[in-house]
Amino acid sequence: MSAAPLVGYSSSGSEDEAEAEARARPGAGGRHRGQSPLPSQRLPVPDSVLHMFPGTEEGPEDDSAKHGGRVRTFPHERGNWATHVYVPYEAKEDFLELLDALLPHAQTYVPRLVRMEAFHLSLSQSVVLRHHWILPFVQALKDRLASFPRTFIGLEVTSGHAQFLDLVSEVDRVMEEFDLTTFYQDPSFHISLAWCVGNARLQLDGQCLRELQAIVDEFEDSEILLRVLAGQVRCKSGNKFFSMPLK
Repeated sequence: MSAAPLVGYSSSGSEDEAEAEARARPGAGGRHRGQSPLPSQRLPVPDSVLHMFPGTEEGPEDDSAKHGGRVRTFPHERGNWATHVYVPYEAKEDFLELLDALLPHAQTYVPRLVRMEAFHLSLSQSVVLRHHWILPFVQALKDRLASFPRTFIGLEVTSGHAQFLDLVSEVDRVMEEFDLTTFYQDPSFHISLAWCVGNARLQLDGQCLRELQAIVDEFEDSEILLRVLAGQVRCKSGNKFFSMPLK
């Protein structure tokens, strides 16, 4: 396999790279069937009581300054969990050295680029699950993925593309069972290295990408370095992680 090609792209509404990590919290549902309706008049609650448990009634404040300027692609609601299915990529020292060579060069074109803290290959868009759907959803994923073999990936997949399409097909079937959004048509599988707020594709395309590709091609043992054995599929739902081993 040749050294993996680099790609520049803008997000299209999903929280893929993500994740940009949605900070949804689990919450109790509405009133149970058979409960008595709440009285229309209530006594005022003292301020000292109202502030004893901050954040238990309202969703977390969507302060983009706390996560690099990223903004939610869907509003937070109690009981909703942002969910994403992906193959994790465990970066080794040599890979991080390559990234250290690539990122400063890319930042000469787009100074606001920020290095990714973790690396993965997405198999789904970010979707919203109700809390009581999480375990059935994960079990359905495990049932669908139980028989899949391992495969190799690079920055952009140059081999094993058909196998990843098969994985996505199974993930999509689970999404459809739960009436959720399926993955993109004709996806390009890749591992994100850096991100920035806003669409900087024009600055990255062309000369910048050619120069970055040259750095990859000239990096020692890059062809071997950019291969990894993918032994599991992982599902992140809110702050919960579930792993499904691949045979």
